[in-house]
Amino acid sequence: MNNILESLAAELGARLLERGEVLATAESCTGGWVSQVLTAIAGSSNWFDCGFVTYSNTAKADMLGVSKKTIVRHGAVSEPVVIEMATGALQRSRAQWALAISGVAGPAGGTPEKPVGTVCFAWAGPEGMAVSETCHFAGDREQVRRAAVEHALRGLLGCLGPMLA
Repeated sequence: MNNILESLAAELGARLLERGEVLATAESCTGGWVSQVLTAIAGSSNWFDCGFVTYSNTAKADMLGVSKKTIVRHGAVSEPVVIEMATGALQRSRAQWALAISGVAGPAGGTPEKPVGTVCFAWAGPEGMAVSETCHFAGDREQVRRAAVEHALRGLLGCLGPMLA
């Protein structure tokens, strides 16, 4: 595993553990990579509940409750969809925090509006907190996906803030 990803996952785990909180993930273009990075950390069962890999639009709707209208209106790679993915992951788990990712990793599938490398993120937390962001990453499929995993972890760390102690 990449040392940066391992460090981010370990830091995330330490913060969640300190807070007594748990994480769930909802992934599309990363295909469970965030979950793999998290579960590579020994003891992660104390702060990681589950991961949903919802690659198809049907899976996003069926497993996470993403509205088919939202998918049709905005496309699967959109901030409204990832917000619904993250909130759906919270509702379908015992987690207090969720992150969601949907993107165009390439090499095909891009459009002028959403070129290859476009990835949407959402982070949802307690009391209805939800934020989203769209990024554009350069590189091949693996580089885009790796950058998305790193960004998702950094984004959640930002939402959690500094260590409490």
